Amino acid sequence: MREDPAVVVVRLGHRPGRDDRMTTHVGLTARALGADRVVFGTDASSAAETVRDITDRFGGPFEVSVTDSPMRAVREWDDRIAHLTMYGQPVQRVAEEVRGAHADGSPLLVAVGAEKVPFEVYDRADWNVAVTNQPHSEVASLAVLLDRLFEGRELDREWRGADRRVVPQETGKRVEDATDREE
Repeated sequence: MREDPAVVVVRLGHRPGRDDRMTTHVGLTARALGADRVVFGTDASSAAETVRDITDRFGGPFEVSVTDSPMRAVREWDDRIAHLTMYGQPVQRVAEEVRGAHADGSPLLVAVGAEKVPFEVYDRADWNVAVTNQPHSEVASLAVLLDRLFEGRELDREWRGADRRVVPQETGKRVEDATDREE
Protein backbone atom coordinates (compact mmCIF):
# COMPACT_ATOMS: atom_id res chain seq x y z
CA MET A 1 0.00 0.00 0.00
CA ARG A 2 1.18 3.49 -0.78
CA GLU A 3 2.47 5.58 2.12
CA ASP A 4 2.65 8.96 0.37
CA PRO A 5 -0.14 11.51 0.92
CA ALA A 6 -2.69 11.81 -1.87
CA VAL A 7 -1.98 13.42 -5.21
CA VAL A 8 -5.08 14.63 -7.03
CA VAL A 9 -5.07 16.05 -10.56
CA VAL A 10 -7.87 18.44 -11.54
CA ARG A 11 -8.51 19.25 -15.20
CA LEU A 12 -9.62 22.87 -15.46
CA GLY A 13 -11.70 23.34 -18.57
CA HIS A 14 -12.56 21.07 -21.43
CA ARG A 15 -13.58 22.09 -24.92
CA PRO A 16 -15.73 19.24 -26.28
CA GLY A 17 -14.53 18.10 -29.68
CA ARG A 18 -11.23 19.90 -29.31
CA ASP A 19 -9.91 18.58 -25.97
CA ASP A 20 -11.41 15.08 -25.82
CA ARG A 21 -8.17 13.21 -26.47
CA MET A 22 -6.01 15.62 -24.47
CA THR A 23 -8.29 15.47 -21.41
CA THR A 24 -8.32 11.68 -21.60
CA HIS A 25 -4.52 11.70 -21.72
CA VAL A 26 -4.35 13.97 -18.66
CA GLY A 27 -6.30 11.29 -16.78
CA LEU A 28 -4.28 8.39 -18.15
CA THR A 29 -1.00 10.13 -17.37
CA ALA A 30 -2.15 10.97 -13.85
CA ARG A 31 -3.02 7.29 -13.32
CA ALA A 32 0.10 5.82 -14.89
CA LEU A 33 2.54 8.18 -13.19
CA GLY A 34 1.44 7.98 -9.58
CA ALA A 35 -1.53 10.24 -8.87
CA ASP A 36 -4.36 8.80 -6.80
CA ARG A 37 -7.29 10.54 -8.45
CA VAL A 38 -8.29 12.78 -11.34
CA VAL A 39 -11.17 15.25 -11.29
CA PHE A 40 -12.92 16.16 -14.54
CA GLY A 41 -15.78 18.51 -15.27
CA THR A 42 -19.12 17.09 -16.41
CA ASP A 43 -18.29 18.18 -19.97
CA ALA A 44 -15.49 15.59 -19.93
CA SER A 45 -17.59 12.59 -18.90
CA SER A 46 -16.43 10.64 -21.95
CA ALA A 47 -12.80 11.05 -20.85
CA ALA A 48 -13.78 9.97 -17.34
CA GLU A 49 -15.37 6.77 -18.67
CA THR A 50 -12.27 5.98 -20.74
CA VAL A 51 -9.96 6.40 -17.74
CA ARG A 52 -12.27 4.27 -15.57
CA ASP A 53 -12.27 1.56 -18.26
CA ILE A 54 -8.45 1.55 -18.45
CA THR A 55 -8.26 1.34 -14.65
CA ASP A 56 -10.69 -1.59 -14.64
CA ARG A 57 -8.67 -3.42 -17.31
CA PHE A 58 -5.10 -2.58 -16.29
CA GLY A 59 -5.45 -2.12 -12.53
CA GLY A 60 -5.38 0.48 -9.84
CA PRO A 61 -5.99 1.82 -7.38
CA PHE A 62 -7.04 5.02 -9.12
CA GLU A 63 -10.19 7.11 -8.76
CA VAL A 64 -11.99 9.23 -11.33
CA SER A 65 -14.34 11.97 -10.14
CA VAL A 66 -16.67 14.12 -12.19
CA THR A 67 -17.91 17.47 -10.89
CA ASP A 68 -20.02 20.28 -12.27
CA SER A 69 -17.30 22.71 -11.12
CA PRO A 70 -13.61 21.79 -11.27
CA MET A 71 -12.91 25.34 -10.00
CA ARG A 72 -14.86 24.48 -6.84
CA ALA A 73 -12.43 21.59 -6.32
CA VAL A 74 -9.59 24.15 -6.37
CA ARG A 75 -11.44 26.59 -4.11
CA GLU A 76 -12.30 23.92 -1.55
CA TRP A 77 -8.85 22.28 -1.51
CA ASP A 78 -7.26 23.10 1.84
CA ASP A 79 -3.78 21.69 1.21
CA ARG A 80 -0.98 22.39 -1.26
CA ILE A 81 -1.65 23.23 -4.91
CA ALA A 82 0.74 23.04 -7.85
CA HIS A 83 -0.57 24.72 -11.00
CA LEU A 84 1.05 23.73 -14.28
CA THR A 85 1.55 26.79 -16.49
CA MET A 86 4.24 27.92 -18.90
CA TYR A 87 4.27 31.23 -17.00
CA GLY A 88 5.39 29.66 -13.73
CA GLN A 89 8.70 28.98 -12.05
CA PRO A 90 10.89 26.35 -13.73
CA VAL A 91 10.14 22.84 -12.48
CA GLN A 92 13.84 22.27 -11.84
CA ARG A 93 13.77 25.15 -9.32
CA VAL A 94 10.62 24.16 -7.41
CA ALA A 95 10.47 20.37 -7.65
CA GLU A 96 12.45 19.79 -4.47
CA GLU A 97 10.22 22.16 -2.50
CA VAL A 98 7.05 20.51 -3.86
CA ARG A 99 8.48 17.06 -3.11
CA GLY A 100 9.46 18.15 0.41
CA ALA A 101 6.01 19.52 1.22
CA HIS A 102 4.42 16.34 -0.09
CA ALA A 103 6.85 14.14 1.87
CA ASP A 104 5.95 16.10 5.02
CA GLY A 105 2.40 14.80 4.69
CA SER A 106 0.61 17.44 2.65
CA PRO A 107 -1.75 16.11 0.01
CA LEU A 108 -1.16 17.79 -3.33
CA LEU A 109 -3.63 19.08 -5.89
CA VAL A 110 -2.17 19.48 -9.38
CA ALA A 111 -4.19 21.89 -11.52
CA VAL A 112 -3.95 21.31 -15.28
CA GLY A 113 -5.63 23.85 -17.54
CA ALA A 114 -7.24 23.35 -20.93
CA GLU A 115 -8.30 26.84 -21.86
CA LYS A 116 -7.60 30.19 -20.29
CA VAL A 117 -7.16 29.50 -16.57
CA PRO A 118 -8.74 32.04 -14.18
CA PHE A 119 -6.23 34.21 -12.33
CA GLU A 120 -7.65 32.82 -9.09
CA VAL A 121 -5.82 29.55 -9.80
CA TYR A 122 -2.48 31.36 -10.12
CA ASP A 123 -3.23 33.18 -6.88
CA ARG A 124 -4.35 30.12 -4.89
CA ALA A 125 -1.48 27.91 -6.07
CA ASP A 126 1.43 27.35 -3.74
CA TRP A 127 3.52 26.78 -6.86
CA ASN A 128 2.91 27.91 -10.42
CA VAL A 129 5.15 25.41 -12.19
CA ALA A 130 6.52 25.59 -15.72
CA VAL A 131 8.08 22.71 -17.58
CA THR A 132 9.91 25.14 -19.83
CA ASN A 133 8.45 28.55 -20.48
CA GLN A 134 7.48 27.51 -23.98
CA PRO A 135 4.09 26.39 -25.30
CA HIS A 136 3.71 22.61 -25.36
CA SER A 137 1.48 19.84 -24.07
CA GLU A 138 -0.06 19.96 -20.61
CA VAL A 139 0.19 16.17 -20.63
CA ALA A 140 3.97 16.41 -20.95
CA SER A 141 4.08 18.93 -18.10
CA LEU A 142 2.03 16.64 -15.88
CA ALA A 143 4.30 13.69 -16.66
CA VAL A 144 7.46 15.64 -15.85
CA LEU A 145 6.04 17.05 -12.60
CA LEU A 146 4.82 13.65 -11.37
CA ASP A 147 8.13 12.01 -12.25
CA ARG A 148 10.02 14.72 -10.36
CA LEU A 149 7.61 14.43 -7.42
CA PHE A 150 8.01 10.65 -7.10
CA GLU A 151 11.65 10.54 -8.26
CA GLY A 152 10.92 7.66 -10.61
CA ARG A 153 9.32 5.38 -7.98
CA GLU A 154 6.01 5.57 -9.85
CA LEU A 155 7.57 3.66 -12.74
CA ASP A 156 7.84 0.49 -10.61
CA ARG A 157 4.31 0.64 -9.25
CA GLU A 158 2.40 -2.59 -8.74
CA TRP A 159 -1.12 -2.59 -10.17
CA ARG A 160 -3.92 -4.38 -8.33
CA GLY A 161 -7.19 -5.72 -9.67
CA ALA A 162 -6.07 -5.80 -13.31
CA ASP A 163 -7.75 -7.99 -15.92
CA ARG A 164 -4.80 -7.53 -18.27
CA ARG A 165 -1.14 -6.83 -18.00
CA VAL A 166 1.43 -5.75 -20.53
CA VAL A 167 4.50 -7.97 -20.74
CA PRO A 168 7.56 -5.88 -21.61
CA GLN A 169 9.15 -6.98 -24.90
CA GLU A 170 12.25 -5.96 -26.79
CA THR A 171 10.12 -5.97 -29.94
CA GLY A 172 6.44 -6.57 -30.56
CA LYS A 173 3.48 -6.35 -28.21
CA ARG A 174 2.24 -8.82 -25.63
CA VAL A 175 -0.76 -8.41 -23.33
CA GLU A 176 -1.80 -11.27 -21.05
CA ASP A 177 -4.83 -12.08 -19.00
CA ALA A 178 -3.70 -11.02 -15.50
CA THR A 179 -5.03 -14.27 -14.00
CA ASP A 180 -2.61 -16.27 -16.21
CA ARG A 181 0.37 -14.60 -14.58
CA GLU A 182 2.92 -17.00 -13.15
CA GLU A 183 3.92 -16.13 -9.60
